[in-house]
Order: sequence, then C-alpha cells, then structure tokens
Amino acid sequence: MSSAIALRTIAVKEIRRFVRIWPQTLLPPAITTALYFLIFGKLIGSRIGMIHGISYMDYIVPGIILMSVISHSYANVVSSFYSTKFQHNIEELLVSPVPNWVILAGYIIGGIARGLLVGTVVTLISLLFSKIAVQHLTLSLLVAVLTATLFSLAGFINAVFADSFDDISIIPNFVLTPLSYLGGVFYTVEMLPDVWQSISLANPILYMVNTFRYGLCGVTDVDIHVGLAMTCGFIIVLTLFSLLLLHKGVGIKN
Repeated sequence: MSSAIALRTIAVKEIRRFVRIWPQTLLPPAITTALYFLIFGKLIGSRIGMIHGISYMDYIVPGIILMSVISHSYANVVSSFYSTKFQHNIEELLVSPVPNWVILAGYIIGGIARGLLVGTVVTLISLLFSKIAVQHLTLSLLVAVLTATLFSLAGFINAVFADSFDDISIIPNFVLTPLSYLGGVFYTVEMLPDVWQSISLANPILYMVNTFRYGLCGVTDVDIHVGLAMTCGFIIVLTLFSLLLLHKGVGIKN
C-alpha cells in the first residue's frame, strides 16, 4: 500500500509539474507542428505528390506526431530528475522507505503522460491539414506508449549522469534531433541512395516511426515486428540499467 501511495504521489507531482506550465510545455509543439505542415506539407508536399499511394501530407503526419512524443517524453524526465538532483530533493526520496522501482516508475509515468499529451495536441493540429483514416488503432496506441516509455527511460539515464544543465541538452540537440530527422519522418528510405538506405536502417527511430506510420496509414518501409521487438528490447535494457544506477547511487549519492 505504501509503495502505491508513493508511486501515485511522484506521478501526480510530475504530471502537475508540466500541466502547470502548459504555455511552455504544450503550446510550443502546437505552433511548431503547424509550421511543419505549412512548410513541408503544403509547400514541399505539393511538389512531391504521392508516396506509397497516400498524399505527402498524410505520409508525414505519423512521423511528426511520434517525433513530438519522443522529444517531450525525454525532456520531461531529464529536466525534472536533474532538477531534483540539483536542488538536493532526491535525498528525501533516498532516505525514505521507497523502493527504487517506485522512484523510477513515478518519473517515467510523468514522461509518458507529457509525451502522450503533446502527441494528442499534435494529432489535433494535424487534423486541420490532413484526414487520416486510422488503419490499426491498437497498434498506433501501443507504439506511442512504448516510444514514450523508451525515451522517458533514456531521459532518466541522461539526468543521472548529468553534472550540469548543459549536460541535459547535449543528447537532445546532438543525438535525438538528428536521429529523428533522419528517421524517415519527412521521407521514405526508398528515396535515398543505396548507401544512405543502409545507414538509415541502423537508426532505431526509423523503425518506431514506420511502425507507427503503419498503424495510422497502413504503409511502412520496414518490418513492423522488428520495430516492436527492438523497442521492447531497448525498454527492458534501459529499465534494468536505470534500476542498477539507482541501486548503486551513481550520480546521486556522491
């Protein structure tokens, strides 16, 4: 019972944290999404035409939604947990009889909630520009939740190792953003030369985006079973690694 109360307390705190500052957490992605659709969908899309039998506008919608889920689920956990470390509030959790998995789950739930909420906002904005008949709703929701979970865990690990506020912006700026843009959000890998196709297939975000695209539009460049297996595998590895870091107190007890 005490673990359930602790989990609910941490999760509610994390959700209230980003809801309270919604002009900073929810409004910017809405504006950015509208710009994506205006620039890429309307201007560039009219020149590209159809991809895999659907309009370019419809083709980029899943990638833009999932890109928002990735960036905001990651950002929520990395900023929140590092702030807890920086303000030394983490010490209160460490001395309390709260299991490590509860601490981890509380922050991850907050990251998932923000990622999915931003994804919902982006989806609503996309309806102003596109009309997508969802092909596989259950698969789409599953991929969104799994992706938000994965990048929430990645944000937690980044926060554990971060020693300054600069450290929590390095991965999003120099790793996540390039991988997202090169993950088939705005194009199909078939458009690329053979060498770049091979390189793109090493990008895990490509598999997540295409699996999500298959759920919404019914088209994909990769095997969706590989995408699901890869995402679940990463979640298991990062969860175990995060629990190990908490157990050893890496970046927390020193």
